[in-house]
Amino acid sequence: MNDPRPLPQMSEPKVWKTEGTSRVPFWLYTDEDIYQRELERLFYGPHWSYLGLSCEIPNPGDFKRTWIGERNVLMVRDENGSVNVIENRCAHRGVQFCREATGNRKEFVCPYHQWNYDLKGNLLGVPYMRGIKGKGGMPSDFKRDEHGLRKLQVTERNGVVFASFDPDVEDFETFLGPTMLKYFDRVFNGRKLTVLGYNRQRVPGNWKLIHENLKDCYHPGLLHTWFVNFGLWRADNECENVMDEQRRHSAMVTVRNQGGKGEATAGVASFREDLKLNDGRFLDVEDEAWWNGPSAVIHSIFPSLIIQQQINSVAMRQVIPRGPRNFDYIWTHIGFEEDTPDMTQRRLYQANLFGPAGFVSGDDSEVMGMVQDNMHTDKDGLHLVQLGGRGVEDTDTHVSETLIRGMYHYYRKVMEI
Repeated sequence: MNDPRPLPQMSEPKVWKTEGTSRVPFWLYTDEDIYQRELERLFYGPHWSYLGLSCEIPNPGDFKRTWIGERNVLMVRDENGSVNVIENRCAHRGVQFCREATGNRKEFVCPYHQWNYDLKGNLLGVPYMRGIKGKGGMPSDFKRDEHGLRKLQVTERNGVVFASFDPDVEDFETFLGPTMLKYFDRVFNGRKLTVLGYNRQRVPGNWKLIHENLKDCYHPGLLHTWFVNFGLWRADNECENVMDEQRRHSAMVTVRNQGGKGEATAGVASFREDLKLNDGRFLDVEDEAWWNGPSAVIHSIFPSLIIQQQINSVAMRQVIPRGPRNFDYIWTHIGFEEDTPDMTQRRLYQANLFGPAGFVSGDDSEVMGMVQDNMHTDKDGLHLVQLGGRGVEDTDTHVSETLIRGMYHYYRKVMEI
């Protein structure tokens, strides 16, 4: 008898109908097939993804549980002091065997069938491998060295750890390119790092929206009252916006001014000339020699990390996709061992500008949710990304969306859409 139920229909392949990247289709933020392709080609493909800082796992046996895309992984320091990254998935039945966020282990044991692994991910023991009383057990050709955990490629540069699922991924320095490497080494120049604290949030928006937001030098002087009034980021700041050769990574660079009225505040609804702080410690800024000029650099390393240096606040912002319409955003606020107690306190005060309830960053999370709300309503809808033209060149003005267009220039090539 024939089944009367209709067969499931395959979704139509999505086509980016416009040339270039100055018009971005709405379905890029909602389509499940596109999202799965992003995971495979960007997060699990030949890219380096941020995992954490080596100072988070200082001792042998220390581990940190985190994610690349939707895959759960462990960053582990072994007995020899090396940092390994292994997938948190038992080679036997796929159990996520480690549930703690951090800790210290001599080995990892799966709770389901007690398979255990060393700190490098090698399989050590299998209960009843040879059976009991001559019965059962694994086949005679079963070899433990063929059934370890998945081991990722790992690189560490000046205390920052990245990993990749692709065994043929290019070296990290090539991945960043010389321009982006300069900005990376500006913050991470070999000084010992310290962790000051964490913020975590789930944002109701597609993961690409946060990269857009932090490549968008148009909005900070308009959306963020703080930036406008106190000169931290405005259209009249001295600035540059630069990318690597492939246009996937970027740095938004700015030098703060003194704020106040000017061409950049004319007609800006959020500007209040008489706005004052009740507690001046939030803007007790001390210039640091390593800045080498810029008071703020927002450095995006595609697809998983934004490095934030905004006056004295320094943070790693990790991006973890949670389906096409949500992402997790983990902030690691950092300092340096050489910091004085006053500088550490200054970094902590200024960290109040950022994070889920930050005086500045709270605006971004709210707006991204407002954008996402409308993405599913019109399959033919398009974002307009034409401030400063339609090209993907570096600029010396904040009145441009070139970095967003640059990211999608690379994205279209890798995603083949």
